[in-house]
Amino acid sequence: MTTLSEEQRREIGQHFVFGFHGHEVSEDIKTLIKDYHLGNVILFKRNVQSIAQVHRLVHELQLLAKEAAHTRPLMIGIDQENGLVSAFRAIPSGEAGTQFPGAMAVAATGSVDLASEVTAATAQELRAAGINWAYSPVGDVNSDPRNPVIGVRSFGDDAGTVARYVQAVSAALTSGKVAPSAKHFPGHGNTHVDSHLSLPRILVDKAALKATELVPFEAVIRDGIASIMTGHMALPLVTGDDTPCSLSRAITTDLLRGELGYEGVIVTDCLEMEAVAEKYGSEGGAVLSLQAGADVAMICHTFTRHVGAIKATYAAVEDGRISLEALKISGTRIAQMKDKFAGTWEDVLAPFDAAHTAQLKKDHSLLSRRAYQASISHIPNSRPFVRLSKIGPAVLFTPRMENINPAVDDPEGQLRDAAGRLRNTAGPSYLAFAAAIAQRVPAVEHVVYTPQEEITDALKENLRAATSVIFATRNGYERGAWQVEYLRRIVDVVRGADSDGGPQKMVAVATCAPYDLLSEAAGRGLEVPALATYEFTIPALEAVTAAIYGEADVVGSIPVRNVTAAAGV
Repeated sequence: MTTLSEEQRREIGQHFVFGFHGHEVSEDIKTLIKDYHLGNVILFKRNVQSIAQVHRLVHELQLLAKEAAHTRPLMIGIDQENGLVSAFRAIPSGEAGTQFPGAMAVAATGSVDLASEVTAATAQELRAAGINWAYSPVGDVNSDPRNPVIGVRSFGDDAGTVARYVQAVSAALTSGKVAPSAKHFPGHGNTHVDSHLSLPRILVDKAALKATELVPFEAVIRDGIASIMTGHMALPLVTGDDTPCSLSRAITTDLLRGELGYEGVIVTDCLEMEAVAEKYGSEGGAVLSLQAGADVAMICHTFTRHVGAIKATYAAVEDGRISLEALKISGTRIAQMKDKFAGTWEDVLAPFDAAHTAQLKKDHSLLSRRAYQASISHIPNSRPFVRLSKIGPAVLFTPRMENINPAVDDPEGQLRDAAGRLRNTAGPSYLAFAAAIAQRVPAVEHVVYTPQEEITDALKENLRAATSVIFATRNGYERGAWQVEYLRRIVDVVRGADSDGGPQKMVAVATCAPYDLLSEAAGRGLEVPALATYEFTIPALEAVTAAIYGEADVVGSIPVRNVTAAAGV
């Protein structure tokens, strides 16, 4: 057993990316950068208030690294996919990054050029704050409509289409000097299990994997993408066991490096996710991922796990389980990415340009509105859409707020009370939806419906009097099927209660994955028009409101066709 030198410990520090808590530089992250030579940092919503504040934060982190004698600046990463996974935003201030449509919404526009334009704008704002690494684009092909963690984060269920958008996003980030990271290799789309909570087992063989899941990744590998993120799913028909792909040498080295010829940086998804942590621990997962051939192990939240993972790696190098020479070769790839995207100390310590950033935000607000408006889509096999009347009152139905997955959920959502009971709350997005409707009609009644919600006589009377009825679903497919059942009840009431209007004064809106209304339309058929926004962000709901009341055309097209379960277990 060898004792590590400081130089060797510095090398090991380059192979991790850690997160921390707060809007200021914490003592934990100071310790990790100074004492454990941490080479890469990931930011979250919990770190973001405004672009200027993030720039100050990043400037201090980079200065810490320089003063701690790091050879190169830090890579500063963030989960910025746009859409529902937009860590670089601050609600309600709006002073951080511009909210742009996510993957499925962008794909619904049918414009790869618009995807490039939106991503270039995102890259400009990230660079203005000092961020140089985006964990985007999502390369997963969403083959399973039940998928609880990918869904609208994917560009669709056609591998070729997904590949074109993934290439466009990767190229635009690269041109903007932000390192892209296609995820979640080798594909997280064909499962209905959330790897934040458990280990998905995807029962496809290598031939099927190559035909679908690998297509987008192969496309960006040919383009020389800077980094690829490995995911926490098991492929037992490919690897022969249930080892998560992020910890599997058969996937990370044999497939990604060997068969596909990838030469860039491989970073794992967060090793605190239960798909890894439950069995291996984050610390053990870090060692296994580096043994498997990953360049950078990601641990996002917990300081004790950060320190434990680095110390576990020290021990693994000292006793020969991890080759120091292999780490040095891997470190060269990290250094090359830093040279290209982080640049010099002078680059990362440059002052904040407030005037330039303000102009970016102004320009990007217009682009955001244009992109969101282009994404609004009519659900096939639902009633043809005709704009609703602004003359009389409206009734808006939105589902009670429920957790979707840890990648999407805002901790500030306050979904449960002190006793752990689910609050019957609309949430800020649906409150904004109601406000947008209220700007266009004399009055709006906002009903937050639940599975047991009664349709009272008073509500029936209001539905009769309304000239527009808007019914929103949010992931009402399978486990959320109660939402579609409630929709049917409301349609029955509207049809029976109003001989002068009926279903034609009503519209259903899928405000997240469109599979719920797609399935209903393809099965029973929808006698009311149905639209899709692909996300319940405020700009998406404002865009669909404009469409509902005839202020904008509905020009998007649903980018998914599959509404049957797939092979994941």
